[in-house]
Amino acid sequence: MSQEFLPDDNESDCPNDESAAESEQDVVCVTVTGSPKSVRETILTLYRLGFAEVGDWSPVQRAANPKQVMSVLIRRRKRKA
Repeated sequence: MSQEFLPDDNESDCPNDESAAESEQDVVCVTVTGSPKSVRETILTLYRLGFAEVGDWSPVQRAANPKQVMSVLIRRRKRKA
């Protein structure tokens, strides 16, 4: 598995998190795992549905299964009172 997706004891579970902003935001990590073709098609489908821009997803990385890849989307939004 790619080291980029493994949590570090000194860091948060999602990359690029800022602790000051974390208290004011909800963070959701969405992971798509499968064959390279399926991952690309799923990302394009989610784009067509208005869920996320294609460029918002992480570059495709190898998954734990050698025949699969994965891509991650990190969503941040302000918490509602």
